[in-house]
Amino acid sequence: MTQQKIVLITGCSSGIGAAMAEEFHRLGHIVYASARTYAALNALTGLGVHGLLLDVTDAQSIATAMATIKAEQGRLDVLVNNAGFGLFGAVADLSAEDLRRQFDTNVVGPVQVVRAALPLMLPQRRGCVVNIGSVAGIAPTPFSGGYSASKAALHILSDAMRMELAPFGIHVLTVQPGSILSRFGSNSTANVALPADSIYSALAKRIRARAGASQKGGMPAELMAREVVAAALQDHPPAILRIGPNSFRMPALKRWWPVTWLDRKYSKMFALERLTGK
Repeated sequence: MTQQKIVLITGCSSGIGAAMAEEFHRLGHIVYASARTYAALNALTGLGVHGLLLDVTDAQSIATAMATIKAEQGRLDVLVNNAGFGLFGAVADLSAEDLRRQFDTNVVGPVQVVRAALPLMLPQRRGCVVNIGSVAGIAPTPFSGGYSASKAALHILSDAMRMELAPFGIHVLTVQPGSILSRFGSNSTANVALPADSIYSALAKRIRARAGASQKGGMPAELMAREVVAAALQDHPPAILRIGPNSFRMPALKRWWPVTWLDRKYSKMFALERLTGK
């Protein structure tokens, strides 16, 4: 068996985060599963996983969580930045508050968690940071601009971190999943920006459908967890891991199809042509 690791995972209230916590635990590692409430972690703590309060948008919460791990374990070997949410709607309908909340959770939060975790990882000069991105950060569609932009930013920051942390023996693995079955879809439908006076009101059904699109034909979170955990535990993890339906197809379309063709395809798919007045 691989040497026992100390693992911290953010966003473990359900879905992918919970599945990864279970998989690391099943393999015999010491797992700290975090969420904003203890109640959300009951199923995991019942298995013997350590529950930890952690809000990635709260600096004090991050510091307290790291202090707990330092006091109890003295080190951290694997950090999985999984916490996040999807904000959907037309870019023109996203308020400044909407965008700040999206980027605070999906971009600023993960970076601050890494910063706080480094003192626990640097002394042993080895470790792995896993950032959960999305294929949406490579190939955006209409009504996913806010979410896609946040994941694209996380991908770029991960690329930079991978090079910057390599001299210290810390690997950075960016996961770019396609469709994964979780509560992401239902949570995202609660985060749809569609003001009453929106010029896209006629497409409300399409916008809400986009919010839940990742759940159609998705890979079970448990299967994704196995692949991500296996990759993170390698001596030399891959830089990028694409997994699940559409994780290769959508980037390929983005790369090889002419922009005008792709625009027409998505315009038809999301019924944007209805708004032309023709």
